[in-house]
Amino acid sequence: MNAQANHLGKTRFEHEWPTPLSPEQLDERFPGILDTSMVMAAGANIIMQLALPAVGYGVMESRVPSGSVLHNPLKRTRTTFTYLAVAMVGTAEEKLAYRRAVNGAHAQVYSTDESPVEYNAFNPELQLWVAACLYWGFADTHQKLRGPLSRADQEALYQLSHPLGTTLQVNQDMWPKDLDAFEAYWQDGLKNLRIDEPVREFLMVIADLKFLSPVSQFLFGRFNRFITTGFLPEEIRDKMQLEWNDKKQRRFERTVRTIGKLIHILPRPMRQLSYTLPLRDFRKRLAKKKPLI
Repeated sequence: MNAQANHLGKTRFEHEWPTPLSPEQLDERFPGILDTSMVMAAGANIIMQLALPAVGYGVMESRVPSGSVLHNPLKRTRTTFTYLAVAMVGTAEEKLAYRRAVNGAHAQVYSTDESPVEYNAFNPELQLWVAACLYWGFADTHQKLRGPLSRADQEALYQLSHPLGTTLQVNQDMWPKDLDAFEAYWQDGLKNLRIDEPVREFLMVIADLKFLSPVSQFLFGRFNRFITTGFLPEEIRDKMQLEWNDKKQRRFERTVRTIGKLIHILPRPMRQLSYTLPLRDFRKRLAKKKPLI
């Protein structure tokens, strides 16, 4: 019975996924797309995702403290980058395995009568918004660090990125069919965002690194808020009530360009460690039948 279920699951989803490129091939096609420097935009991407109220309250009220960035930042970081790596370069079997693992955690994430908004982690519309933020973050951060992509390259990257959603419950026909359709979806999505004060306070803890030690907050908190603010779309930056001006924008652009150039000097295996190390760990866990998240 289990074998049959696994076969059906594979048949259902495998056709939706493009043949994955290896980390080496991705770097040849889109130089720097899996660089560790992409981590700089992680805080901004979390804010973008949680700016959709059902996602924001779902994360804030989650009954899975082991997966919370506030309670277990290292584990949460590992599981997030594992998902990104599996979705972008993992095989169909690996995607299905991680999907089952994530579903186990998502089963505990749903609203109650006391929740301000209704939500369920299995809602494909919510997952589509999260996946859209992940893709937008990949493309936007890559271009800020490495320079603009041609329209053809943007389209190619977009078509490779739909497993960010379809690895979970997003059906292929939900994913906007091309870059023009995605941009229309994205602009429409920005209009539906709202950041209530409890969610904003929760997100400021992330922006200011208040979940880390006092020393880490002191050393990196102000810089992280600055970088996070710079990577946010203007619409979300305003909803977060984060100050910004032309001087800060110029400083931000100089900073990320400089970091991008410095990271570019490193050999590819070193540049990609934020993705390849979690993927390697995932594959070992999968082979030994250990918990994946």
